[in-house]
Amino acid sequence: MRESKAPILPGATIGVLGSGQLGRMFAIAARRLGYRVHTYSPDADTPTGQVADLELRGPYDDLTAVRGFAAAVDVVTFEFENVPAATVEAAAAAAPVRPAGAVLHTTQHRLREKTYLQEHGFPVTPFCAARSAAEVAAAMEVVGRPALLKTAGWGYDGKGQVRLAGPEQAAAAWASLAADEAIVEAWVDYACELSVVAVRGLDGEIAVYAPVENQHVRGILDLSLAPARVPAEVAAEAQAIARRLLLALDVVGVLCVEFFCLPGGRLLINELAPRPHNSGHLTIDACVTCQFEQQLRAVCGLPLGSTELLRPAAMANLLGDVWQGGAPDWAAALALPDVKLHLYGKTEARAGRKMGHLTALGLTAEGAAARVLEARARLTRSTEIAGTHG
Repeated sequence: MRESKAPILPGATIGVLGSGQLGRMFAIAARRLGYRVHTYSPDADTPTGQVADLELRGPYDDLTAVRGFAAAVDVVTFEFENVPAATVEAAAAAAPVRPAGAVLHTTQHRLREKTYLQEHGFPVTPFCAARSAAEVAAAMEVVGRPALLKTAGWGYDGKGQVRLAGPEQAAAAWASLAADEAIVEAWVDYACELSVVAVRGLDGEIAVYAPVENQHVRGILDLSLAPARVPAEVAAEAQAIARRLLLALDVVGVLCVEFFCLPGGRLLINELAPRPHNSGHLTIDACVTCQFEQQLRAVCGLPLGSTELLRPAAMANLLGDVWQGGAPDWAAALALPDVKLHLYGKTEARAGRKMGHLTALGLTAEGAAARVLEARARLTRSTEIAGTHG
């Protein structure tokens, strides 16, 4: 369908493909501004569905249902990138889809993404494609050792990745992926990991948040600090790269760029996410305009908001592991007055599953980090004590 540049104003209906926590926080932002929200996914009673006006359940390959979903809304966006291309095409036949399916196509596949970045002059780690164990071993002769073997598609939170010390591990690692195509990347000894959330509106307006510093545990984001503790020139370069990517990809919406920052300040792009990002959750409590409201403004053709960081902040993820000893002690964590709790409405707490997050504000990023880690520790401290004395 032909795209209109006219703004989509409050009172309109936004369609969200996907129904996890990112869609939930987007829906909350959209409803605050007076929009209605419909969500479509294969699941029921979802984090997004609990706060949306309408939750539709159906498989992504039911293209008739997808077209019907899109025909009932004014614009479609998505909350995770692993939506099949055919689904996006079907939606786009009935309503504008922002970001466009071409952005999704590039960023949902690691090999396509890395190839695109390399061909367009963006800094990336050395990599090779691999479609067999023999090609994995050969790739290590090119990228060096140790190396990372990753599935080409459908990976997130450290899933679909194997660290290789040498080519003798190639056969076992390839078998463990159970994939037809993979990417072998050079191992990077980085000083820290950064991410930049950037947004581009329908009229080309761009807004970029200051870099966030990230710490991962077992491949899953554990702690984010803002502002990142890097020199000003490194922060400016990260923002400039994110800005160039928005233009190169012609993004309308939010794009998160994950970086490795090497000793000395050189930046390499690790991954792209064409949507709000876990590391940007602290913008809800710490910035003038959060990443979810920015996504809404962008896809609706409204002016973008300020990305100003009002106070240093830190965010700690709450995984299902926190529930393993019993119900978390929410009151103990919330007794810290500068801590905010965000829960995603998921009914089953499983180890490694993202169930919510805590955000703390402080005078410094380090102070906020200490506070949010103390709040998370308080969630399980009472159950640990009870177990000790029980």
